[in-house]
Amino acid sequence: MPIAAGLYYFVHEADNLTRPPVILIHGAGGTHLNWPPQIRRLDGQPILAVDLPGHGKSEGVGRQVIAEYAADIIAFMDALKLRAAVIVGHSMGSAIALTLAIQHPRRVLGLGLIGSGARLRVAPALLESAANPATFASAVQMVTDFSYGPQADPRLKELGNQQMAETRPPVLYGDFLACDEFNVSDELPRLKIPTLVLVGKEDRMTPLKYSQALADGIPNARLQVIPDAGHMLMLEQPAEVASALAGFLSAIPYQRGQ
Repeated sequence: MPIAAGLYYFVHEADNLTRPPVILIHGAGGTHLNWPPQIRRLDGQPILAVDLPGHGKSEGVGRQVIAEYAADIIAFMDALKLRAAVIVGHSMGSAIALTLAIQHPRRVLGLGLIGSGARLRVAPALLESAANPATFASAVQMVTDFSYGPQADPRLKELGNQQMAETRPPVLYGDFLACDEFNVSDELPRLKIPTLVLVGKEDRMTPLKYSQALADGIPNARLQVIPDAGHMLMLEQPAEVASALAGFLSAIPYQRGQ
């Protein structure tokens, strides 16, 4: 089981040095399995999909501050001797990606921001429910209900609910606290790297207007809307998201050993 800096990770085509490595970072209460095979196994692309601390197969405790998760990713990159990588994040993972690009610009070759925003405020009712063990299940159900588009397969939603329910309550609550405090609105103009913003047209967790504002705030960022998808667009429309990422990654300039 591959582990670096305490983080479990799935790896694909690690020996391919002709393309930039890509680190996939899941969202709150998620794991590397939130990235379907079409994305984890992009043809010809080195991919590393991590489980954040306290999530999935990674031990340790979750964080309550996005910057601390970003530090975990830097330690992960250092352990694998990765000078720089393209960072692709979903929801909370996108907040980590943005923080990495702002605080460690030399380590980030490009950004893929999925279901994202410059701020990720969490509804007070959700925070309250997640903080109470007696109402934790209802918090998970609330997230599930808002995370998928109306066309999503009910079985997909059921599996998503089961997976999040396996997250330890303090970890999920900490993730929500981290998201709620996140705000990089004033920092976006500093980002000078290739950036793709992807959003599901039916996203109710981070609606289209959040992604539009994000793309408008980052110089030369490109926004792409995925039809028939909600917040979990990479699971709802994996082929479309994989295609968008593949096109984006192929256009990023890269020299071996960069």
